[in-house]
Amino acid sequence: MIYTWRTSSPLGEILLSGTDTALTGLWFDGQKNYAGTLSGPGTDIMTPVFEMTERWLDIYFSGKEPDFTPPLEPADTPFRRAVRDVLLTIPYGRTMTYGQIAAVIAKQRGLKTMSAQAVGNAVGHNPISIIIPCHRVIGADGGLTGYAGGIERKRRLLAMEKITHDTLDNTAPAVYNES
Repeated sequence: MIYTWRTSSPLGEILLSGTDTALTGLWFDGQKNYAGTLSGPGTDIMTPVFEMTERWLDIYFSGKEPDFTPPLEPADTPFRRAVRDVLLTIPYGRTMTYGQIAAVIAKQRGLKTMSAQAVGNAVGHNPISIIIPCHRVIGADGGLTGYAGGIERKRRLLAMEKITHDTLDNTAPAVYNES
């Protein structure tokens, strides 16, 4: 059975979806692909998974890095799953470019190259915003390109994580410009 729950955040209302055991979706109201993986209306009920997710969000929105992750089970294709797995490796307070993610996946698959545009499409269809940190993906030039929740939300999420030129390191050499 799929459950849903609405919760508030400093960046707007959020819809959660999940099962008895895992979170399957987290969307800001009005974002692209909103509730895209829901097959129908869920039963509105607070579950232990939603309680854990709300605790995670409270910690995150207080400006701290949560030290746990709720169990996640997004509906994904194998390619989107590969992209999601890379997204989950981007540390709090760091960024990665679409091209860097494409290079990681190409290497994993034994390919010379992988399309950054294909990666961008997969990132744009991430059904669990924030926790699967698609907001940490930026353009090759350091620009804030694409975010299903909107560029202003992306800017604010990155600012909450204090992502600046000074906090980037060699493991994630992309640049975030607050302009």
